[in-house]
Amino acid sequence: MKIQMVDTLTQYQHIREEVDAAVMEVIKSGFYIGGPKVNSFKENLTQYLNANFVIPCANGTDALQVALMALNLEPGDEVITPAFTYFATAEVVALLRLNPVFVDVDPVTFNIDVKQIEAKITPRTKVILPVHLFGLPADMEPILQLAKKHQLAVVEDNAQAIGAEYRFSDGKVLKTGVMGDIGTTSFYPSKNLGAYGDGGAIFTQNDKLAHALLRICNHGVSSNRYLHEVIGVNSRLDAIQAAILDIKLRHLDLYNQNRIQAAAWYNECFKGIDGILTPSTPEGYKHVFHQYTLRLTGGRELRDAVKACMDQAGIPSMIYYPVPLHLQEAYAPYGYKAGDYPVSEQLSAEVISLPMHSELTKDQVHFVAEQFLQFYHQTVKA
Repeated sequence: MKIQMVDTLTQYQHIREEVDAAVMEVIKSGFYIGGPKVNSFKENLTQYLNANFVIPCANGTDALQVALMALNLEPGDEVITPAFTYFATAEVVALLRLNPVFVDVDPVTFNIDVKQIEAKITPRTKVILPVHLFGLPADMEPILQLAKKHQLAVVEDNAQAIGAEYRFSDGKVLKTGVMGDIGTTSFYPSKNLGAYGDGGAIFTQNDKLAHALLRICNHGVSSNRYLHEVIGVNSRLDAIQAAILDIKLRHLDLYNQNRIQAAAWYNECFKGIDGILTPSTPEGYKHVFHQYTLRLTGGRELRDAVKACMDQAGIPSMIYYPVPLHLQEAYAPYGYKAGDYPVSEQLSAEVISLPMHSELTKDQVHFVAEQFLQFYHQTVKA
């Protein structure tokens, strides 16, 4: 059985006529940058998220960089973020000559451990940057309370969780990306809402921040295109990608529901297997499963051996992430060392992600799980 880690082609087949027509409409219109398709997508995404402002941009990394630039931070200011996430989250912090301050993650949710944040706050701390990892919201209520207490900004990295939801203690439910001061996302093709190229967006409920974000994305220009008020960047979502995303946005809830169903099928297959921990979704959270990630408590050698068997059998799997941020060579100048964040280090030795996308069938999930368990039991006995 042929299995894809991410199956964008099958997804495209279901919406091919809509997508092809929309792309041709853009080409014939002559509006390749900006224009009606970008405006339409922006308005529809604003409504979907219940956001006040959405600013499309070129990619998810730009979205994070522009978000931090809009906060008027000074070199040496500190940004608190998890040690277990993709490199780009802290990369933009360092790029802007800010200091990334890592916090360990919760071993069950993989998200930033909110109980450890306050101890990391210093007079130089200006931002908390949580990541909604693998599609599961971070525990935002205590994060927002801490930010208010210490007068910090909150920037959400929502690259993996668009459409996910978080319920507050008062019963209010919000989508990820619109709870903090600024939210960011990526439309990389493998994302839950993926383009057929690159793309990203920034969200905020604050009109002053919206103005600053839009200005920075466009070379620091506000109204007159040749009057530059600040140093900005060139980060725009092109019209073809916007047209495609606008169509796929209509299907996003279905895509996410399909992922949730696939995760449930996987969970049933792995239920009760010693040494295998399945993803957990706390009550009040909507997990949209950008990744389906297991923990193999036998450790790195076992995990790597199982993955090698999967590779040999032609069944895709991935390790997100094999090295936590504090042990990446690029962050060596900040003085972190092995042992500083034990949960992140343990997860890097244990995690393995299986195929996850909106087009997975029950038979495909069962096939992957059966093969995985066969290799797992063989390796454990060896």
